[in-house]
Amino acid sequence: MSDDLFAPRVPEEVANRRPLADRLRPRTLSEVTGQDHLTGEDGILRRMIDSGSLGSMIFWGPPGTGKTTVARLLSGEAGLAFEQISAIFSGVADLKKVFEAARLRRMDGRQTLLFVDEIHRFNRAQQDSFLPVMEDGTVILVGATTENPSFELNAALLSRARVLTFKSHDDESLEELLKRAETTEGKTLPLTNDARASLLRMADGDGRAVLTLAEEVWRAAREEETFDTEGLTRIVQRRAPVYDKAQDGHYNLISALHKSVRGSDPDAALYYLARMFDAGEDPLYLGRRLVRMAVEDIGLADPQALVICNAAKDAYDYLGSPEGELALAQACVYLATAPKSNAVYTAFKAATMAAKQNGSLLPPKHILNAPTKLMKGEGYGEGYRYDHDEPDAFSGQDYFPEKMGRQTFYDPPERGFERDIRKRLEWWAKLRKERNQR
Repeated sequence: MSDDLFAPRVPEEVANRRPLADRLRPRTLSEVTGQDHLTGEDGILRRMIDSGSLGSMIFWGPPGTGKTTVARLLSGEAGLAFEQISAIFSGVADLKKVFEAARLRRMDGRQTLLFVDEIHRFNRAQQDSFLPVMEDGTVILVGATTENPSFELNAALLSRARVLTFKSHDDESLEELLKRAETTEGKTLPLTNDARASLLRMADGDGRAVLTLAEEVWRAAREEETFDTEGLTRIVQRRAPVYDKAQDGHYNLISALHKSVRGSDPDAALYYLARMFDAGEDPLYLGRRLVRMAVEDIGLADPQALVICNAAKDAYDYLGSPEGELALAQACVYLATAPKSNAVYTAFKAATMAAKQNGSLLPPKHILNAPTKLMKGEGYGEGYRYDHDEPDAFSGQDYFPEKMGRQTFYDPPERGFERDIRKRLEWWAKLRKERNQR
């Protein structure tokens, strides 16, 4: 957990049975791959070490990017005691023990780097417990999280810690890890070039995963055997995409899908839709999101968009998987290629704000019904003109409360079906002006 200076020596034959990812764990910051913006010569962490001053930090990034390793290396290079806990297995009592040990260590002149894995899993009160020991310098907190700190961590904690983003490994850094593994094992991976490229894709940016997959290949390979892509897939199966339907990856992909549709890019939209299907997203959730896009981003520029999305949702409900996914894909492409307008969306927000700001204003009396003599005597319904009896079926009356005056919320653009709506509104505005001047 903490300093392992006096830990018993592990026999070499036992040590060699440790997982490959553990055996290849970097021993210095310079050996860390894929995070040059943090650990490279001009990286933020290297500058902190060189300046002799470390502050509390939150490491944010996907699994297998080196967050735990970097925290341990930081403590070593800065000469700090290292304590590690996991929010999954620790409670308030564990935190108190760690804080007390850090206080005693500080009295002896040594500061503690406390690494908290999955820090976002601590509740608000538990997160607040870190604040006093951070402020008085008892610990330098390094929290690791795969979730967006802005959503998962207290503002008070974030104000005292710098957020550093860890990036997924690219193919180049994953390839470097494979070469290190081959050097350590003293043999090359028995894969064709295409299979090797496929293995990198399966790792999905996770350094630990690429080494685990490599280890599986070596275990499965017989002497002189080389796997092609099909053989690799059969041996290691297929690693599920890094995606949690209730967490950050979910929101990132749905945001990418929505913005691709809004940006009229059907290819990108289909790609993100396929990724979410592949990750096991609920197709009916995607159907509901497509309906939302139809009303928010297409609107009356193409009134058929909402009809088609509802039909696609119903088609999936009727057909099920996998046939029903095609209906949702068709709706997705329709939305991406439709003319775009958020005029109704914008108008509704403006009207909602006006409704909240102006209170309970009475509509003009001429458009109110008068079912009783009293109401008729008060002028309810007096002067109302029935539009169907007017020329062009348009009376031009004012329907807003008198204290508000006439307002304009809806401003249709010159695109799609709304081009026709705009012409209609301009014609009615002209008639209204003429008839109200009489």
